[in-house]
Amino acid sequence: MSRSKTIPRPLRYAAIVSACAMLTATLVSQPAIGVGSAHTDTAPPTPCAPPTAPGPPPLTPTTATTIEQAYYCVFAHYYNAAALDDRPLLDGAFAGLTQSLDHLGIDQPDATAPALTGNREQDWTAFAAIYQQIVDQLPTDPNLRQQVASATMQGMIAALDDNHAGWSRPVMPPGFQPGDQYGIGLVTSPTGPLLSGAPAEARPPLFVSAVLGGPAAAQGLRPGDVIDSVDGQAPFVDGVPSPGVEALLDQRYPQSDRVQLKVHRPADGRSWTVTLKPELYPMSAAANQPVSASLLSDHIADVQLHSFLPGAADTVLADVARMRAGGTLNGLVLDLRGNGGGDVEEVSRLLGAFKHQGIWSFDCDSPDTCDIPHRTDDTVPLLGIPLVVLTDRGCASACDAFSGAVKDLRLGRIVGTRTAGVVAGPAAGFVLDDGSFLGLPAGHELGADHEMLNGIGVAPDDYQLTTPADLSTGHDHVLAEAVRLLGH
Repeated sequence: MSRSKTIPRPLRYAAIVSACAMLTATLVSQPAIGVGSAHTDTAPPTPCAPPTAPGPPPLTPTTATTIEQAYYCVFAHYYNAAALDDRPLLDGAFAGLTQSLDHLGIDQPDATAPALTGNREQDWTAFAAIYQQIVDQLPTDPNLRQQVASATMQGMIAALDDNHAGWSRPVMPPGFQPGDQYGIGLVTSPTGPLLSGAPAEARPPLFVSAVLGGPAAAQGLRPGDVIDSVDGQAPFVDGVPSPGVEALLDQRYPQSDRVQLKVHRPADGRSWTVTLKPELYPMSAAANQPVSASLLSDHIADVQLHSFLPGAADTVLADVARMRAGGTLNGLVLDLRGNGGGDVEEVSRLLGAFKHQGIWSFDCDSPDTCDIPHRTDDTVPLLGIPLVVLTDRGCASACDAFSGAVKDLRLGRIVGTRTAGVVAGPAAGFVLDDGSFLGLPAGHELGADHEMLNGIGVAPDDYQLTTPADLSTGHDHVLAEAVRLLGH
């Protein structure tokens, strides 16, 4: 069985897939202006709020007022907030602050964390006083001040240690349009979220899993090309991602710089070096398709679902109905490899095509209360055909949840590798006063059997690893195994 796998959409990291990432995908260039200053008023900050306008507000400098707003937003909206200790948040914020000062070569002798007591208001006041003192001594360069403020914010939100909590303040290049991408135009395996969010779980080799367009396409890179070095560094050292990988993943405008890759192609043994500079580019038509489908031999439908974006479930069902109209279908292969997640309603709707009156997961609003069920959408007609789901470590968030439900509810077999395990809980988005977005989950998720999937993932029924050689030569033995199972 051979197939040139359709290019998947880029991974939408689960932390802000339901809020920040989807909103910021429409951002136009909004450069930071002004210097900004620390917040000294005693009045509480304006509460954070969900977005109300179709587009994002303009970006302004991130100040101490913004950080305070985010701090109290966490206690108002985050999972199990009543029991949350403020001290790790502020310690994390201060760590981000001082690491930024050191990185920029502007560390200060009095930049020492305040003593914290566990009283949220008093601790914030102590933190804000020292933060203001530090900010007052910074150079007046607005870009430098923004870097310091951003590092402080990132440190605070990272202290939640939650893969669905995140802060997003992207600044896109001039001319950015909806559907455009900024970067070097490739997706790797292991995926970027796994490399950055769970590096201990990433395994070599590092290779190209998809080419989206832009610089990577211009340089002739193809799926299966193995990345031997990044800026002269091996991607893995003793099995752990090296600092060179960070350069490959860090493609933010305007901070990005060019990256040099040494690659080789398993299909023909060719080795060469390419230099890629992140740029704005239109994503290829194939990469913009959330669903692609084809009819394989033996009347088996092959549907690749690249993300659970709104409308994706109905598109899958329409494709299956179209192929079914030509004759009997003996099975469905649902390919979720590289699926970065999306909308839980799409998960409910697609699961409803295989089971009615089913509970596929539970939300917890505290560690001891996990009784909020997600149910299958019983308005969807049952398909009544055998199902095989293909997974890999790029299957994250809603994809984790869907795969877990297929296994728990015994809806079909899973072929491939363990899913990402990036499935803490769906994040809601909140707008801050600088125009940035804060994504926070109000609940954490368990599988249909009340098992933990986050950090663990879903194990396949049949372990099949996609190799660089498979992609390079166009042979998909994972799909072949799925077809073999459906033919029995």
